[in-house]
Amino acid sequence: MDLLALRYFQTVARLEHVGRAAEKLRVAQPSLSRTLARLENELGVPLFDRHGRRIRLNRFGTAFLRRVDRALAELDDARQELDDAAGLERGTVAVAAESLLVLTEPLRTFVPGHPLVDVRLSQASGEGMAEKLKAGDVDLCVTSQPVTGNDIRSRVLLDEAVMLCVPAGHRLADRGSVGLADLEGEPFLTTRPGYWQRALVDRLFAKAGLELHVVCEGDEAAVLFQLIDAGLGVALVPSLGLRAVTGSAVVWLDVDDPECRRVLSVAWREDTYLSVAAQRFRDHLVGHFHARAEPRSR
Repeated sequence: MDLLALRYFQTVARLEHVGRAAEKLRVAQPSLSRTLARLENELGVPLFDRHGRRIRLNRFGTAFLRRVDRALAELDDARQELDDAAGLERGTVAVAAESLLVLTEPLRTFVPGHPLVDVRLSQASGEGMAEKLKAGDVDLCVTSQPVTGNDIRSRVLLDEAVMLCVPAGHRLADRGSVGLADLEGEPFLTTRPGYWQRALVDRLFAKAGLELHVVCEGDEAAVLFQLIDAGLGVALVPSLGLRAVTGSAVVWLDVDDPECRRVLSVAWREDTYLSVAAQRFRDHLVGHFHARAEPRSR
């Protein structure tokens, strides 16, 4: 039994598809199949149930995968820990976030000072980020929704008001602040379910007994202000956006509800080794947002 066979098995077990696993591993499919067959012969039990071209982990494979995941994670952590102990100024940090926009400014100041650190980003819903973190696919999650677990730790990066953005000339544009009741019947621009903006607006409208009228669901935060400016609808936007938006005539209004806030946090697993590169990026995120935190003046 060698490490290569274990890594091949792990990939096939997660995908439950030999062809896709071969593509991901960049090996020939017959070679991958032979490696799996040798591993099963060595273990003395089948690890998969095969139905034509389809395969599924059986009870032996499921039990073996738990051990393999644990063993390979320990070896990967050990290699990274040795690199860190040797003082090597390199490493990889994988980060998942609901919106990559929150990472652009921290990256602008982190990357030049850490040229040998490979930063890898992915976008996911709150549930998707939690799965990536627990599976060890990412080191850090930057999230506006709680990521829970006994071994999950987090630091608050930002606690800010979420405001209402409306087009110039909108019936509420001159109000300065609005209550939830004022928003009944308004066409809303928001994200798909699973993202924090949708969770927030769903929760606020349910609490107020209002029906939410969604006219646009999307994940492209950068285009949101153009859509509002075009008169398509209104949206709840974190006040951090006040510093980022340019070239738009949208009007920002306070929402008279203490629960209309966004808490942005960075989360990581405490039960695995966190590389020096990941630690440095985590600490950089904390320092970046804390340095820019401003008390709300209104």
